[in-house]
Amino acid sequence: MKKRQVVIKQRSRNSNTSSSWTTTSSSVTSNIRYVECQKNHAANIGGYAVDGCREFMAAGVEGTDDSLRCAACGCHRNFHRKEVNTEVVCEYSPPNA
Repeated sequence: MKKRQVVIKQRSRNSNTSSSWTTTSSSVTSNIRYVECQKNHAANIGGYAVDGCREFMAAGVEGTDDSLRCAACGCHRNFHRKEVNTEVVCEYSPPNA
């Protein structure tokens, strides 16, 4: 899970308040999930058949070669459809008047 925080400071365009600043803070959280397997098991005979594996389950612990192989169907993780859920949270504080 990656989390980024961005802070943007912007000077007010009002010429009367030369030292006025606004602050916007936002954080982005992305959650990646691998779902159904899309490997064509009948490609060598000119057909199309998938095995019905509905979700990737790592065969090993994180950081090993087995973590990229599905425990249910034995396929590499790249054959599973990638689903990315992104959440953006923004906070805004107006300039002090």
